[in-house]
Amino acid sequence: MEWLGERLGGIGPYVAPAAPSDFSEPKVHLSGKRLRQLSAIVGKDGLSTGFADRLRHAAGKGYPDLVRMRAGGKVPMPDAVLYPDSAEPVAELLRYCSAREIAVVPFGGGTSVVGGIEPLKGSNKAVITLDTGRLRSVSSVDGVARLARLGAGLRGPEVEYALARHGLTLGHFPQSFEYSTVGGWVATRSAGQASSGYGRIDDVVRGVQLVSPAGTLGLDARPASAAGPDLRELVLGSEGTFGVITEVEVELAARPEETRYEAFVFPGFETGAAAFRSLAQGGVQPDITRLSDEDETEFYLAAAGLEGARRSVLARYLKARGAPVESAALAVLGWEGPAGTTQGRRAQAVAAMKGFGAVSIGTGPGRAWARGRFEGPYLRDDLMGRGVMVETLETATTWSNAPVLYAAVREALSEQAPVVGCHISHIYPTGCCLYFTFLALQDQEDPVGQWKKVKRSACEAIVGAGGTITHHHGIGADHRRYLKHEDGRLGISMLRGARAKADPEGVMNPGKLL
Repeated sequence: MEWLGERLGGIGPYVAPAAPSDFSEPKVHLSGKRLRQLSAIVGKDGLSTGFADRLRHAAGKGYPDLVRMRAGGKVPMPDAVLYPDSAEPVAELLRYCSAREIAVVPFGGGTSVVGGIEPLKGSNKAVITLDTGRLRSVSSVDGVARLARLGAGLRGPEVEYALARHGLTLGHFPQSFEYSTVGGWVATRSAGQASSGYGRIDDVVRGVQLVSPAGTLGLDARPASAAGPDLRELVLGSEGTFGVITEVEVELAARPEETRYEAFVFPGFETGAAAFRSLAQGGVQPDITRLSDEDETEFYLAAAGLEGARRSVLARYLKARGAPVESAALAVLGWEGPAGTTQGRRAQAVAAMKGFGAVSIGTGPGRAWARGRFEGPYLRDDLMGRGVMVETLETATTWSNAPVLYAAVREALSEQAPVVGCHISHIYPTGCCLYFTFLALQDQEDPVGQWKKVKRSACEAIVGAGGTITHHHGIGADHRRYLKHEDGRLGISMLRGARAKADPEGVMNPGKLL
């Protein structure tokens, strides 16, 4: 905190967020008759208009969401929250709402950071949130084909617990792993921290069931098919705008018998990026690949308490090996697999990095990263309580364009945020993901306006420099205006046409994606 306070010009004392009693409860825009009819569909314990339920479903985990939820007062809330327990009541609910101008917002773990679950009603008369928390069955696990049918409402730990009994894993560990759900992962094209090895969620989805107001799209698993366009691609990344994902069939991997997480230091971010490209293009990339630039490395060293004498020891060690601590770029690599395999894979990766000045600093920092891999959001909440704007954004591009994109986004952010860091993750033979974190003292008068200004500058820099507007966070409400830069006018028109077929009355998650 001391290092960060110096960079920001001071950090205030912690201020607790608003209590539930600090919020005003908005009117329910559904008649008693409507509520009784909805309740008849999901059962009397499957519908709630209680203030606590409405408040819990009022926002995601993006920076503007958290600002509003910390402040209290008036916030948009759904008129009711419904908890269907199977695909059948989901289908009936969507037909009912479509015929009566009631918007439906699908809700999984509530971890969207791009405004993807804000209870917007659009041109409709009311809005309900459809919580998938009761869609948590594991219908089947096929150990021969390594496939599993998973309910959309299963959270990350529940998935891994169920599969562990079969000696299998999905290998999908986003930072939101503790709370996010299978359906949410598919709806947003999620990527996990080990996706360089296991693949993104869109790499492992083999079948999916989507319930829309117009009917149900059931796509079973096939090892391969030439039967026209792959309709799974319409469901992946659809963000609740075509319907509700109720079940997903995924490809699995053997549960690892051993793991090794190790930290390395490169003599600069550019050199480290070249090493990561060598790993990906040589087919020897580890399962976890993370490379921090010099500023993010400095932040991590400070957060780890490497100051004073301890920093001097590390500096001498690195300098002797050609990696000055002043320009150091920290990498964390992880290998997972059957017993006796990780050492050989590590040796291949180290050989590929040999010409790039990589210096191992041991497994201790790697294990520390693994222990804290899901703690970022908790640190963000603490910093926000101390008056700090802290936000992340991500993009992806080709290796040849990565330096241009990196420089453009850093420049845009640095104009308004004193602390900007970046890391590379999710490497591919053709390119990589760039993940930025930026911090500044919060504008107490207009914190959301401050965020909008920085966010817009960064997004314009991303599209201007040829990056994707999102690698894995999704579009939501925050990125809608930028989708046209990737899909073009015809592409957007095609997506709108597909949406109109699935949701002819426009009740599904208004204001998101398109």
